[in-house]
Amino acid sequence: MLYIQLVYENLFIKFVKFGLVGFSGLFVDFGLTYLFKEWIGIQKYIANAIGFMTAASSNYILNRIWTFQSENPNIAFEYTEFIIISTIGLAINTFILWLLVSRWNMNFYLSKVFAIAVATLWNFFANLLVTFAPIH
Repeated sequence: MLYIQLVYENLFIKFVKFGLVGFSGLFVDFGLTYLFKEWIGIQKYIANAIGFMTAASSNYILNRIWTFQSENPNIAFEYTEFIIISTIGLAINTFILWLLVSRWNMNFYLSKVFAIAVATLWNFFANLLVTFAPIH
């Protein structure tokens, strides 16, 4: 029973750390999306992809060091796994964004908040079980 409690506490701590890293990525994501969409005039879904993938790269570094404390020497492979998972997260993110904006006429940035929340759950559990799994 104590072991299960420790596992859940460890999982919760990792999720909180992952969330904090993701929150820092939110500024990268929103900042670049806004820059490319509003100032440079790039199509909103392309701007979204640029913001999302840049944030994913910075999130990889922070999650590797702080959240999961990975010591995997094959950083390139680990980063590739993280980016593949993030790309799937981007597809989830973009689909939800498209659905809420184009079909339900919701505000683009409010819709982006919902899309990020769903993609975050995917990204956390996929990275926990694949990228940063203890046994690789």
